Amino acid sequence: MHAKLQQVSSVGATVFVACVIVGGIGTALWERPWPAIAGGLVGLYFFFAIKVAPQWEKVALLRFGKYVGLRGPGIFTIVPIMDTLSLYVDQRVRVTKVTAETALTRDTVPVNVDAIVFWVVWNVEKSILEVENFIDAITMSAQTALRESIGRHELAQMITERESLGHELQRILDEKTNPWGITVQSVEIRDVHIPQALEDAMSRQAQAERERQARIILGQAETEIAAKFEQASKVYVDNPVALHLRAMNMLYEAIKERGSMVIVPSSVVETMGLGGTMGIAALGKGQ
Repeated sequence: MHAKLQQVSSVGATVFVACVIVGGIGTALWERPWPAIAGGLVGLYFFFAIKVAPQWEKVALLRFGKYVGLRGPGIFTIVPIMDTLSLYVDQRVRVTKVTAETALTRDTVPVNVDAIVFWVVWNVEKSILEVENFIDAITMSAQTALRESIGRHELAQMITERESLGHELQRILDEKTNPWGITVQSVEIRDVHIPQALEDAMSRQAQAERERQARIILGQAETEIAAKFEQASKVYVDNPVALHLRAMNMLYEAIKERGSMVIVPSSVVETMGLGGTMGIAALGKGQ
C-alpha cells in the first residue's frame, strides 16, 4: 500500500499479553485482585501507546489535533486519547501508471498513450500537511500534463521522440509537486496507440514511398546506362572493327549462357561482316 492508517503494533500486543500474565501471576501469589487489574491497565496502555514504523515509512504525530512532529522509522510511543497519527508515508520510489485515452495530437490525430511516473516523497511533513491526498494529486496531475503535452506535439514526434516527451512531462510535474515535498524523478512513455484505420493508411503510405524510391533509383540507373551507351557509340563510330568484335562477343555470350540457337537476320550478318567469317568456318568444318 502507498499509505496506511494508524494500526495496532505487534509489539504493543506482546507487551499487553506480558503485562496480563505478570498481573495474573501476582494475583496468584498475593491472592489479591489488584495485581491483575494493574497489569491489565498497564498492558492496555502500552497496547495502544507502542507503535512501530518500518524503515521506509514515517508518520506525523498530532496532539489534540496540532502537529507535533514526525515519528519513525522504528519503535515509538504515543499518549492514547491525546495523540493521533496521520497516514504512514512510504518514502521509497513509487510507480504510478497514467493513461490518456482518445487525446488529440497537434495534427488532430486521436491517440491512446500509456506512461509511468517514478516519484518519491522527500519531505513527509509537507506531503501530509499541505496536500489532502498526494497520491491522487500525483495521478490526476500526471494525466492532465500528459494530455496537454499530447496536444502540443504531432503524431510523428510522439512516436519518434518519446524520450524528449518524457523529459518534458517530468519537468512539468516536478515544478508542480515540489511544493508538496514530492519529486518526480522520471516519466517514461510506454506505448502510443493509434486507430487501426490510420495505422493501415500509414502502412500503405510507407509502401508507396518505398515504391517511389525504387522507381527513382531505376530511372537513375537507366539514365546512367544511356550515358554509357552514348560514350560507347562515339568509340564504335570511328572503329568498325571494335563494333564487329563487340557484336560477335554478344552472340557468343547469348549462345553460351542460354544454350540455344540464335537466329540472326541476313542484313545484320552483312552489316557486321560476318558472312566471310562464317563461310571460312563452314569450309574448315567440311575439310
